[in-house]
Amino acid sequence: MKRASEERYTQWKSLVPALYDWLTNHNLIWPSLSCRWGPQLKQGTYKNRQLLYLSERTDGEFPNTLVVAQCEVLKPRTAAAEHISQFNEEAKSPFVKKHKTIIHPGEVNRIRELPQNSKIVATHTDRPEVLIWNVETQPNRSSTLGAVHSRPDLVLTGHTENAEFALNFSRAAPHVLSGGKDKLVLQWSIEDHITGIQEPYPSRAGTPTAGGGRGSWTTGGGGSDLSDASSIAPRGVFKGHSNTVEDVQFRPSSMQEFCSVGDDSCLVFWDARSGHEPTLKVEKAHDADLHCVDWNAHDENLLLTGSADASVRLFDHRKLSASNSQGTPIEQFEGHTAAVLCVQWCPDRASVFGSCAEDGLLNVWDFEKVGKKLGESGRPKKSSKVPAGLFFQHTGHRDKVVDFHWDASDPWTVVSVSDDGESTGGGGTLQIWRMIDFLYRPEEEVLAELDSVRPQLLLPPQ
Repeated sequence: MKRASEERYTQWKSLVPALYDWLTNHNLIWPSLSCRWGPQLKQGTYKNRQLLYLSERTDGEFPNTLVVAQCEVLKPRTAAAEHISQFNEEAKSPFVKKHKTIIHPGEVNRIRELPQNSKIVATHTDRPEVLIWNVETQPNRSSTLGAVHSRPDLVLTGHTENAEFALNFSRAAPHVLSGGKDKLVLQWSIEDHITGIQEPYPSRAGTPTAGGGRGSWTTGGGGSDLSDASSIAPRGVFKGHSNTVEDVQFRPSSMQEFCSVGDDSCLVFWDARSGHEPTLKVEKAHDADLHCVDWNAHDENLLLTGSADASVRLFDHRKLSASNSQGTPIEQFEGHTAAVLCVQWCPDRASVFGSCAEDGLLNVWDFEKVGKKLGESGRPKKSSKVPAGLFFQHTGHRDKVVDFHWDASDPWTVVSVSDDGESTGGGGTLQIWRMIDFLYRPEEEVLAELDSVRPQLLLPPQ
């Protein structure tokens, strides 16, 4: 498996100048389980500056951290093709600079940014609480041996067992969803707390730890106690799963409607206005545990799910009913050979989405291309080994791709991260990349551009 992965990687690296408009590779000393884009800070002629959030999962001796990085994101068609493939896998990227370190109480399994203010983020760790951080006002810390953890701005309580991955903010209002091993889905409103979270640190109540520096706080039990931080209880506790809840998603236009998936293979829909029981439950959405779900912001009838069965399924909410608990998907996408860990719709096009998995692949799909494989004559092409709907495959990671995020400020730019512990002796790889625009622009537009440059290139006519 490792040899096949290395051969795939070597072939990919030789094709980088032909496949990508821009790519940068950033070696991580510690593995990261999550990566998310923050706000854009500055627009320039050839590049933009933007915040990026990622985690560092250490060996337990050094503290786990939430990292705020500043990234220089090159604009389309500005990077030289010969430069983007000339990188050292063991080196840091010149485009990614660590800006701030927050000492996190436990490993950071999931990061989500508040849509109303993306400098406020929520994190999941190996404990029941959800932690809220204002990355702008949190002090910069040094991740030295034995450092006490930073004090979160807000702690969301209510889970009775660890809640490690299922986490989401509503786009409609500052509401938070979480799911955990207690089989529960919890909802909080932090609307009344936003003003306090946004205040500078000196104006808040709390006792700094002696010698800990500004923003480190007294903690009991070896730095694991969060009792000195402000906390709020959930406004809703929802019961309907029979196993761990792995992911949750608000309906994009709502703070009341949401869905969840879990290790019981169920896709469950909820409406907080209707009580704490499911409004709809798809009993067998996949043939194995469900790891992820995403709701289409362009067409709210459509949802994606990813599973340990290595498939991605597309569901139409209108075609699901309480009488049909099997919930037949309208499409199934088979392009992975191991568990799918994350699915996400592209912010720029309603039919495009990405999926990443333990097989080291990040696939980009377009469901409108399913069933439309036509040759130049208009007749269907001969059968292909390319999975239906797959139009781009990012193979730049050498181990499981644990997370990725489309950049809403530059919709075809993606950040992805892999946990390379089993393949390269530890650490991880963060990559920021944008496929060449010929692959996603309308065909007629690309052909018109080729026709305009054909005389310079001395290309023969079609």
